[in-house]
Amino acid sequence: MTFLDWVIIIAVIIGAIFAGLYFLNKWAYKKMDTQQTMINKMKNSMSIYVIDKKRDKITNINMPKAVIDQMPKLYKKMKMYFVQAKIGPQIMTLMCDKKVFAAIPVKKNIKVEIAGIYIVSVAGMKSPEELKAIKKQKKEKAKEEAKAAKAAKKNK
Repeated sequence: MTFLDWVIIIAVIIGAIFAGLYFLNKWAYKKMDTQQTMINKMKNSMSIYVIDKKRDKITNINMPKAVIDQMPKLYKKMKMYFVQAKIGPQIMTLMCDKKVFAAIPVKKNIKVEIAGIYIVSVAGMKSPEELKAIKKQKKEKAKEEAKAAKAAKKNK
C-alpha cells in the first residue's frame, strides 16, 4: 500500500466518524427538545422549604426504588444535584441542574417551578452572568475595604 492509499483510508474513517457524530447530535437534540416540552407541560409553581442540598450519586440518596430503576445506567454512576425539601407536610428529595442548585439557599422558604421530582427554576433566579458580576463586585468591595483598613492603620 502506498502513502496515498493510507491517506484515503484515514480520510474515509475520519469522514465516517464525523457523519456518525453529526447524526448522534441531531438525535440528541431531538430527544432533548421532546423532554423540554414535556417538562414545560408538567411544571407547577410551589413554595418549598429547603432542608439540605448535596451533590451525590442517586444510589446514595434516599430516592424511591421506582425512580432509581427508571434511571439509565450512566446516570446511576454520575454525581447529580439533589435538594431535600419539605413540600407541605411531606419531605421529598428533588433533583435539579447545576445553575438551579447554585441559586437555592439552604434553610429558607423559596418559590420554585417543579416538574415531577425535577426543579426547573427558582423564582428570582439570576443568570450565571449576573452571579459572576455579583461575585466580582463582592471581591472588589472586599479589596477596597482591606486597602482602607491598611490606610487607617498607617495613619494611626
